[in-house]
Amino acid sequence: MVSRISRNIGIGIQNFPEGAAVSVPLRREGFSRLKSFWYGQASGIVEPIAGVLGAVSVILIKPILPYALSFAAGAMIYVVVEELIPESQLEKNTDIATIGAMLGFAVMMTLDVALG
Repeated sequence: MVSRISRNIGIGIQNFPEGAAVSVPLRREGFSRLKSFWYGQASGIVEPIAGVLGAVSVILIKPILPYALSFAAGAMIYVVVEELIPESQLEKNTDIATIGAMLGFAVMMTLDVALG
């Protein structure tokens, strides 16, 4: 219960700079205090709405969630190998090096799952 309260307080504290990032420039441009305040509030109203929509969509797509997360993990591995490992990209065989790293990772994960 305490962690839930502190998490909500943290989210609320995070929203202050977000609202200020909208309100302060509007105030500087000549909007009234009330109008710039309400525009800042309106910019934050999408967060709870999007949170509810996100929670509902996770519940609805729960059967395909492991596949979607696996795809996301594969995309991240591809980006790491393709962009962040410069040694594998020095020669002209960059695609082969990337595919080799991905296949090696797939074999490693298969063995990890199969052998426990």
